[in-house]
Amino acid sequence: MAEKTVPLTKEGVTRLEEELKQLETVARHEVAAKIHNAKELSSTQNNAEYDEAKNEQARIEGRILDIQNILAHAAVIDEDGAHHASNVTIGADVTVVDDDGKERKFTIVGSPEVDPAAGRISNESPVGQALLGKKVGDEVQVAVPAGLRKYRIKLIS
Repeated sequence: MAEKTVPLTKEGVTRLEEELKQLETVARHEVAAKIHNAKELSSTQNNAEYDEAKNEQARIEGRILDIQNILAHAAVIDEDGAHHASNVTIGADVTVVDDDGKERKFTIVGSPEVDPAAGRISNESPVGQALLGKKVGDEVQVAVPAGLRKYRIKLIS
């Protein structure tokens, strides 16, 4: 089965590469030192510090594998093209007006770059999927946890 591509901004690729470097060069060594120190204190049985360090090591190694997989399947988003497109694409900033008349601004990004507090929503989210391909003036209905929401696209930038 072929892996699907992961859309990322240039900034997102850079952030992940920096995180990967930090995990591989700093975090791995720090957790190895914690494991060594915990072993020095007592046996590995019933040793909370050792167990905690091993769990942290597993978390770090898992994150390293996740980032490597994401980067191996990354497709860098043409952000300039997205900002000048006539319809919503990944990388676009979309201003919508909801059914209460409130404006909201979303940036459509790939799932590794999601940050709802900053308005960065996934192309795979219900709202992101509904907006993709639409043009200014189009209306979409989206089932969200709070119920059915309507959005009218005001601006694509």
